[in-house]
Amino acid sequence: LELTRQVIEDLQLAELQNFFRSACFDIQAEKIDEVDPHAAILYPILLPDRLLVVHSLAGQALGHWSVPVSEATLQQTANQLFAAFNPVFSNRDRLEAATQLYTWLIAPIADQLHNSGIETLVFVLDGPLRNIPMAALYTGDHYLIEDFAVAVSPGLQLLAPKPLSENRLDVLVGALSEARQGFSALPGVSQEVEFITNLLPSQVLLNESFTYQNLEVGIERSDSPILHLATHGQFSSNLDETFLISWDEPLRIRDFQILVRDYLPQVTQPIELLVLSACQTAEGDDRAAMGLAGLAIRSGARSTLASLWAVNDQSTAALISSFYDHLTKTDGISKSEALRQAQLDLLHTSHYQHPFHWAPFVLVGNWL
Repeated sequence: LELTRQVIEDLQLAELQNFFRSACFDIQAEKIDEVDPHAAILYPILLPDRLLVVHSLAGQALGHWSVPVSEATLQQTANQLFAAFNPVFSNRDRLEAATQLYTWLIAPIADQLHNSGIETLVFVLDGPLRNIPMAALYTGDHYLIEDFAVAVSPGLQLLAPKPLSENRLDVLVGALSEARQGFSALPGVSQEVEFITNLLPSQVLLNESFTYQNLEVGIERSDSPILHLATHGQFSSNLDETFLISWDEPLRIRDFQILVRDYLPQVTQPIELLVLSACQTAEGDDRAAMGLAGLAIRSGARSTLASLWAVNDQSTAALISSFYDHLTKTDGISKSEALRQAQLDLLHTSHYQHPFHWAPFVLVGNWL
């Protein structure tokens, strides 16, 4: 099992290096019990004739189980669930697919997770599962997010295990609320930015001030631990089709090297949290979340919060505002738990309770 896990980690790394067409990562393997004793790591492995799930819990030997479901059947179920998050589909279709995936991915270990005091589930995902928000898996009577915080990792070899500093939380914000470069306006972004600036010390680049050059200067002159970009963007399995929109030009994934602060001697604080609040995975690309993982790694940020599909910008603003509220007002809270509480806030709100609104937001990387 140790060898199996290492192979999975190496394949994840190789896939990211292939995505970037280079070997560009500082590799340092981490042990789960040294990172977070209250987290469990799940490695679903899609094989032609079955699903194998390897799991790692702190202080326990690696375990696994096998499900006799073909890769084709699992992919079909995942695709059905992804489509069913659109509110035009019936709740019955969505819940059936979400329950089926829960039965395969979580149910065999559910009792062990609860008995071991696990609070966070970290998924190292494979194939079409990368585009599925695990928070919205369904137990039969409630969602997975009601039991656990959820995070996604491209592999523990790429994890920087450090919690967000409680000493100083301020934020550099880049945002577009106006229509630009063929993309629609995002009126909810103004509300989002206003909430952030009222809650945290902030430097804001809004609309015409949100340019590549101004962002680069802002990053060089600021050592804010949080970078918040509220703008249209797309994640794709194609390097050249993963981008964000600024006022004057698209920010391609290669441009995100500017966010890596290792080369800036005047900056002592790395980017702890990169928030991308209005992006989505490329339509029809079942490996599009590779672009999200790639951008997260390329930016040098320890954690990235982003959405798998485009959400109503009012509900986005509500979730992001709730996330920051929990992150700043609850002592010792992890980023994954702050996201969980924000998702539960929307789930318990009548007009945002459908998982279309809260499920697509995923935390990639360090969940602490």
